[in-house]
Amino acid sequence: MDFRLSFGVLLMVFLCHMTSALEVPLDLPQPPTITLQSPKDYIFDPRENIVIHCEAKGKPHPSFSWTRNGTHFDVEKDPKVLMKPGSGTLVIDISGEKAEAYEGTYQCTAHNDHGTAVSNNIVIRQSRSPLWSKERIEAITVQMGVSLVLQCRPPAGLPPPVIFWMDNNFQRLPLDRRVSQALNGDLYFSNVLSEDTRNDYICYARFPHTQTIQQKQPISVTVLEMDTMNETVASLYNITKFSANPAGEYRPGFMTPLGDTSTEMVLRGETLELECIAEGLPTPEMSWQKDGGELPTSRVSFLNYKKTVKISDVSEADAGDYTCTATNRLGTVDHVIKVTVKAAPFWISAPRNLILAPNETGILTCRVNGDPKPEIRWFINGVPLENAPEDHTRKVDDDTVILSNVQSGSSAVYQCNASNEFGYLIANAFVSVLAEPPRVLTPPNQVYQVITNSPALLHCATFGSPIPTITWFKDSKISIKSGDSYVIHENGTLEINVAQSQNSGKYTCIATNNLGIKENHVFLEVKEPTRILKQPEYKVVQRGMSAIFECKVKHDPSLIPTMTWLKNNGKLPDDERFEVDADSLTIKDVTDEDEGTYTCIMSTTLDRDSASAMLTVVEKPDPPTDLELTDQTERSVRLTWIPGDEHNSPTQKFLIQFEDLLHQPNVWVNFTEVPGMSTTAHLDLSPYVYYSFRVLAKNQVGYSQPSQASRQYRTNPAAPDDNPSHVQGEGTEPGNLVISWRSLTGLQSNGPGLEYKVQWRQKDVDQEWSSRTVANASQLVVSGTPVFAPYEIKVQSLNDYGNGPEAEVIIGYSGEDLPLSAPDGVLVMVHNSTVAEVHWEPVSSHSIRGKLKGYKVYYRRERGLHEAEEEADQESQDQVLTFNGNLTEGHLPGLQPYSLYNLFIRVLNSKGEGPPSPDKQFETPEGVPGPPSFLQVNPGLDSLTLEWGPPLNNNGRLIGYTLRYQPANATIETGLVKIMDFPVNETTVTLDSLNSSVQYKFDLNAKTIKGAGPSITKEASTFMETTVPSRHVDIATQGWFIGLMCAIALLILVLLIVCFIKRNKGGKYPVKEKEEAHQDPEIQPMKEDDGTFGEYSDTEDHKPLKGSRTPSNGTVRRDESDDSLVDYGEGGDGQFNEDGSFIGQYSGKKEKDTHEGNESSEAPSPVNAMNSFV
Repeated sequence: MDFRLSFGVLLMVFLCHMTSALEVPLDLPQPPTITLQSPKDYIFDPRENIVIHCEAKGKPHPSFSWTRNGTHFDVEKDPKVLMKPGSGTLVIDISGEKAEAYEGTYQCTAHNDHGTAVSNNIVIRQSRSPLWSKERIEAITVQMGVSLVLQCRPPAGLPPPVIFWMDNNFQRLPLDRRVSQALNGDLYFSNVLSEDTRNDYICYARFPHTQTIQQKQPISVTVLEMDTMNETVASLYNITKFSANPAGEYRPGFMTPLGDTSTEMVLRGETLELECIAEGLPTPEMSWQKDGGELPTSRVSFLNYKKTVKISDVSEADAGDYTCTATNRLGTVDHVIKVTVKAAPFWISAPRNLILAPNETGILTCRVNGDPKPEIRWFINGVPLENAPEDHTRKVDDDTVILSNVQSGSSAVYQCNASNEFGYLIANAFVSVLAEPPRVLTPPNQVYQVITNSPALLHCATFGSPIPTITWFKDSKISIKSGDSYVIHENGTLEINVAQSQNSGKYTCIATNNLGIKENHVFLEVKEPTRILKQPEYKVVQRGMSAIFECKVKHDPSLIPTMTWLKNNGKLPDDERFEVDADSLTIKDVTDEDEGTYTCIMSTTLDRDSASAMLTVVEKPDPPTDLELTDQTERSVRLTWIPGDEHNSPTQKFLIQFEDLLHQPNVWVNFTEVPGMSTTAHLDLSPYVYYSFRVLAKNQVGYSQPSQASRQYRTNPAAPDDNPSHVQGEGTEPGNLVISWRSLTGLQSNGPGLEYKVQWRQKDVDQEWSSRTVANASQLVVSGTPVFAPYEIKVQSLNDYGNGPEAEVIIGYSGEDLPLSAPDGVLVMVHNSTVAEVHWEPVSSHSIRGKLKGYKVYYRRERGLHEAEEEADQESQDQVLTFNGNLTEGHLPGLQPYSLYNLFIRVLNSKGEGPPSPDKQFETPEGVPGPPSFLQVNPGLDSLTLEWGPPLNNNGRLIGYTLRYQPANATIETGLVKIMDFPVNETTVTLDSLNSSVQYKFDLNAKTIKGAGPSITKEASTFMETTVPSRHVDIATQGWFIGLMCAIALLILVLLIVCFIKRNKGGKYPVKEKEEAHQDPEIQPMKEDDGTFGEYSDTEDHKPLKGSRTPSNGTVRRDESDDSLVDYGEGGDGQFNEDGSFIGQYSGKKEKDTHEGNESSEAPSPVNAMNSFV
């Protein structure tokens, strides 16, 4: 029997758990259930109505009643009390009444035919804000350095007031590590200072419910500064605290709590507050630790400069010894607080509603815990179970009620009440006995959408009694069992752990009990996840530029995405500079305030993805500030500065500039650069300069604005450190020497009175230095020098404070003159007909009278050797070749063969050219001639006649011509080449027996004894005169030409057909009657004998054909006959006669003066017929 009972208990626990998620539909009979009630402790404001909530549901709808202080409270008898219709909520109007009369303990009861439910015991109390009790506040005088406590002692309010200290100006008193407010509201001074003296220490109490603030009388505190004081003097001043060593420091000691140990009790789930406040000088530091364990970091917080520790949601594990330690440099003191944790009753397992079918068994459990252990009492419909009628189907075992073989009509509400000295718990659980077939509460055809790889929950909420069994099917045929992929929960929900696309489809849940079966269909759609493919990237943007963050996303096409941009996890600024597009964010005209983290969030109804990127705004650095000159010496100074804001781009270097206010005011010159990590520079200075310095910072963006100029720093004058540079001596005219140099700058002068000492003497001549001192000049002209003589030259700087360093000697030359001599020994060697080599002897150096630049060779062609002297070329010009340096030979290219040349040479210096050498003549040998001057081809039907002219340049004696020719086309040479030679006096030839309509290519060149010269080329055809300078396309092979010939042939065929028709019909023209009916004086009469057309004479060529009509303007128009073929033509110019003959050539105007008598009455030619058709 015990085994069966144990098994039954386990079964009922399982069934009870199964029913925990069941809700009885409100259309079914059920006992009342409390759905809303006021808190157990209800403190009301006497200025407002009392509202005590009590709501319940049930079938039929429950009725409500109340008890107050354990007795029935008749709501209807008290006009100040109103119960809301359909509800148990009470509204008590306490206006004009004593609110205390309604204080007490209230309990609500909800009742219907199936049971009674009760609420908690609700304690109603009025909030109170009593006045401060009157007391005399004595002024406090204390010795500096001692500790002090200002007591607040506020009145006991309901709920307790909030305490704070203020002064007369309603300003909160500053709290710090030395001065703190305790949990009870007292103000503690670990040690007092002179600034603590004041007469307005005021404690305020704020009462939350009434929102009233009350204050205590001000407390006056005076702190005395005394080096020595005994107890007698202290008593005279009413000093409340005295120290034997008033001016000295002392060890810590605890002001609260007192002693070495103390105790604290806290209830489970509440907040533990521990406090230790210590005195001492210097002010002690506080620390906390728990013996045998660590403080719970997630629930602990330190307040009041570690004088208070708070632990939230206390559990039994938080009990133990807590040690607070106060430390200063003179010592340490500890205090142990022993914490115990008690517990009001709390639920382990509250009783749950039972829905049982007839003859089923159920269990109600009421499992609670607490310290001390709670007492459990059971009630049924609000009546203690021991006072209820005996029921043999019910068995009570401490916290458990077992109901066996329940029957219809035994529904009831059971109450479990668990209490100890710290509180109580009460819970209602109904037992409803029903016989109900299954019903599915989940809406039908519901569509669930989930993202791939996420869990899917398909609900199947059911109700039935007995409890229905749930089974699932996919696509109405696949039975689903709990396994790795699926989990069927006790409440019928089907969970797919990791949904995939193949899980999409139709799902059917079937609820079954012994009274029936019910099914429901739901649908699952597994969507592709939303993913950011291109994340925004870190941007470094200069201020004023634009920043673009891209955020490209892939999502399920059936879901509508929403793009959201955040800045620093907040909304984007409401600024038109921020432009959000479909896949990007653009920030225009970036400012420093735009810097931060930007997050792109792409959301759908099912999921979201996000990515972030930083925006760093950079700008040129701010200019350095606070320039200072230190370590000043005669020739150096140290410059220091403070860098400006780098604007997120590290400084790469600093540029130091200076201004010389003495020599170049308002001109800033770059002085030196230093690395970006430096803020100082050692500067080497020049004498006699009024320096001002400024600094520019450079980062990746660019240079900053210059800093403010430093103070002026003047260096003392000194002798020059440098001599002029670029010293040179060069004559400009014969007999002079110009000495020039680059003057020193004002910065290099080193002092006033800058001058230059110029010295010179002729080199390699025993003579003293000549000298002259000049100022404000950069050259000196020395006259009377020999021509192009070398000179030693020195230029030294000096000022009023001395001479510069010894000057370096440089070599210069006096002025040059034209050379005196011409080259001798000119010799010409002819290599070939176009190149000759010339040689000469160099001119002596003394006759050059200057710097030798080279030699110029002048040569010109006088005439051809085949020409007489009187035929010499008068237009030929000198050709000049310059050979630089001291060369004594050179080549003359580009000569003309078989010619006479004249040549002479001049020497060249910087001044000019010397006299020419004697003329030298030379002849060039024969060469090959130039091409014939022209080639003309005159075509015939089967012959071609060629004519040509001699070359323009014979380049020798001509000995004849060579002609080569062959048939050719545009692209490929064909046939064998035929060669013909001609004597020099023959310049024409006729080529007979050539093929007609063939293109020929001709090459003709002239010859001398040196060979044949270049040829002239022509092409010609025997078909028509075609002379081209080079081969062209053969027209006979072109498609357009073949098409044209075919069109002409077709037109000729048409014309022949027309003529044939005319010949057959012309003798019998059938319109004589019509002509007689339309007489026209200009119409030629027909022959009387046969009715045919008469012959046209030469003088009547322009008259119209007989039978045609001509308007007065002379143009031919068609006859009035309706069957004329003109109606089918495209114009009036070409017309057919009535018999089909062509008469288009007669349709023009008469031109009697110029053309009459030149035309024939014969049949038109094919060419004219073709023109008429065109």
